[in-house]
Amino acid sequence: MTEPRLVSVIVATRDRPKLLGEALASIRALEGPDLKFEILVGDNGGLPESKEVADRFDAIHQYTPKNYCPAPRNLAMRRATGEFIAFLDDDDLWLPGHIRTHIKLLDANPDFAGVFGQIVSTDPDLNPLDDPWPMEVPADGDFFMMLMNGYFPQVGGTLFRASVLETHGYMDESLIGDSDWDWQIRIAADSKFGFAAVPCVLFRQRPKGTFNTMQLQRSAFTRRIFLRHAMSHRRRWPGWKALVRSYYACQTYYWLYFLDVASQRSEAGERWGVIKALSSAFWIIPSRTLRSIFSDAAFRRATASIFQSTK
Repeated sequence: MTEPRLVSVIVATRDRPKLLGEALASIRALEGPDLKFEILVGDNGGLPESKEVADRFDAIHQYTPKNYCPAPRNLAMRRATGEFIAFLDDDDLWLPGHIRTHIKLLDANPDFAGVFGQIVSTDPDLNPLDDPWPMEVPADGDFFMMLMNGYFPQVGGTLFRASVLETHGYMDESLIGDSDWDWQIRIAADSKFGFAAVPCVLFRQRPKGTFNTMQLQRSAFTRRIFLRHAMSHRRRWPGWKALVRSYYACQTYYWLYFLDVASQRSEAGERWGVIKALSSAFWIIPSRTLRSIFSDAAFRRATASIFQSTK
């Protein structure tokens, strides 16, 4: 009988034991005679309940006092013994189509360093917000430019060969935001990836307008990461205009977020909220913000509400 494939699953958690239990249950639900998981929980919270949950699912629990995601992920990855490395955040859930499809692609393509899968973005109650994404990917397995043009693969839908830890190291713990994106770009710079066109993970989204400061911080780290890799691989772009377009593509997610927040605050009559949202959009992409105030109906309404609101 063939031995089951062993996958080391990295789960970063911080003081959400109930959600952690749901996440770990979704991992164990995929096991079978052909597939086993070594679950490694990196905890930078400190609630004793988190360890109790990990123990209940036969997971290895480790604690670090360092804040933000890369530290607990790295702590867990250093204990990995599996053939493959997978991830799941403590507030997300794996779907049945994950992992096996990825392993088949890696077995069929020895030159692939990993596989990206589709993500289902949901509200906090796990109601889907849109169709699974992405829909289109490079046919040749070269994901570097797609990543550098605003593709942020949710780490819960990916699978990597464990050998990438030897060739590319661990996540950069100086990055508060997008450390996983930075790590994926480093690997994609000289390795190919496969793509599994199946929904792999339910990715919980926070309600818009509830994490504005975090989004501003993330946009700054996205800029830092983009410039780091753009300067190292400048020749991949045909010219400076193309490089600038790639940069704006990476920042567009944040820019659109603050446009939505500005519209939300405008509808609620919150003048100061509109000002802060539009200021954030301007800080992220100044030229596009100025153009949109005159050409985009949503921006015009939000801007007009600054002078109309009494709140």
